[in-house]
Amino acid sequence: MKILIKYILNLTLFSSVLINSVMANSVELPDFTKLVEDNKASIVNISTVRKKNNSNSVNPDIQNEELNDFLKKFFGDKGFEEPNKKKPKRSQSMGSGFVYSSNGYIITNHHVIADADQIIVKLNDKRELDAKLIGSDPSSDIALLKIKAKNLKPVKIGKSENVKVGQWVLAIGSPFGFESTVTAGIVSAIGRSLPNDNYVPFIQTDVAINPGNSGGPLFNLNGEVIGINAQIFSRSGGFMGLSFAIPMDVADNVVTQIKKSGKVSRGWLGVYIQEVTNNLAKSFGMKNPSGALISKIISGGPASKSDLKVGDIILKFDNKKIDTSSSLPPIVGNTRVGKNVNIEILRNGNRKKIKFKVEELPVQTASKNIKKNNPKKISKNILGMTIENMSDEDRKILGIDNDLGVKVREVSGNPAYESGLLKNDIIYQISGKNVMNVKQFEGIIKKMKKGDFASLLVRRSQGNSIYLAIKIE
Repeated sequence: MKILIKYILNLTLFSSVLINSVMANSVELPDFTKLVEDNKASIVNISTVRKKNNSNSVNPDIQNEELNDFLKKFFGDKGFEEPNKKKPKRSQSMGSGFVYSSNGYIITNHHVIADADQIIVKLNDKRELDAKLIGSDPSSDIALLKIKAKNLKPVKIGKSENVKVGQWVLAIGSPFGFESTVTAGIVSAIGRSLPNDNYVPFIQTDVAINPGNSGGPLFNLNGEVIGINAQIFSRSGGFMGLSFAIPMDVADNVVTQIKKSGKVSRGWLGVYIQEVTNNLAKSFGMKNPSGALISKIISGGPASKSDLKVGDIILKFDNKKIDTSSSLPPIVGNTRVGKNVNIEILRNGNRKKIKFKVEELPVQTASKNIKKNNPKKISKNILGMTIENMSDEDRKILGIDNDLGVKVREVSGNPAYESGLLKNDIIYQISGKNVMNVKQFEGIIKKMKKGDFASLLVRRSQGNSIYLAIKIE
């Protein structure tokens, strides 16, 4: 009996120690109340009026039919009254923003105010003021507004470069017009690249963001704005767990330029790049795929004046590591125009550093078509495809201004099919060696070992140049 009592006492003592240990090591969920209280006066609601119906301009923050159905549940069958067709059409969009400075500067998204005839900023104290558009940048989706107000409370600006995956974040905005709505979550990923957004390395979160949240701030637990909520990924039009914010470091740079000169200048490399796949990495003698592969150098661009060459793999730009090709454009774009930087590349299996002067990204570039010689029409079946020499007419149609290239007339089997080659592709190079005709192409292949991967520099019919890896069989 004594032994049993002693066992029970020891077990109770052990359980007590274990529970205390678990409680001591547990992490409490954050309390956002003070953060919200300190910053709610800095958040604004933004509405715009468009007098003209612009069918080419679609604002992702307004879906009138869905919003009308939603409002009918609360306000009866009227919802939004349809405008008189005889009167000028007026449409409203709703978004969010925040106070950037005490003298009236407001930051929001470009898409919130795009094509607006009137911009109205509603402050936390219910005042509604007309805003002046100082400037906006569609590429980064940032807009800077100014209202006539003094002694406003600006937000604290944080450093988005310090953001860590897994940290808590909080958003305040006006989803569906419900002002001062607070949602929280964690950072899901950083440096995320989205289609058609080459200059923004987005912060991905699981914070609930809906139409109307756009332009609102994303806070860290220190009450600092680290991002601007801009986009969601959705199949339904509503939140599905994937939201994206523009890093505050990017936004701050854009706003500074807009205030100073009224426009935004971006750095330019003057190249086309592509991802380094696993097979391409093998063909270039790399252990692991990384970096951005240069597939084309734009004539007259800054790269054409440097030592950079097609086939170089950019590993570092201005001492910043390039893990994927998508990470290069925002780094170059946010580099000061005129700055001299070092670029670390991989060329022919060797690392090399190149000095480079960053130039300003132009609005558009053009290339000239030049006639070249016309070799004899010869075709050859090799590596699962039929290739042929190119005529002057081929070069004129495709806008090719040099003597390089053989044309893929047909893809009939492997390894050409597995490599991704398509009919009408133009092969410029194989493993760094220029190809001018079928005979030369065949000669290079014969010197390669069976089972090796060769890199092909290919030009597609759309004018894009890419690298493909093909296995020698």
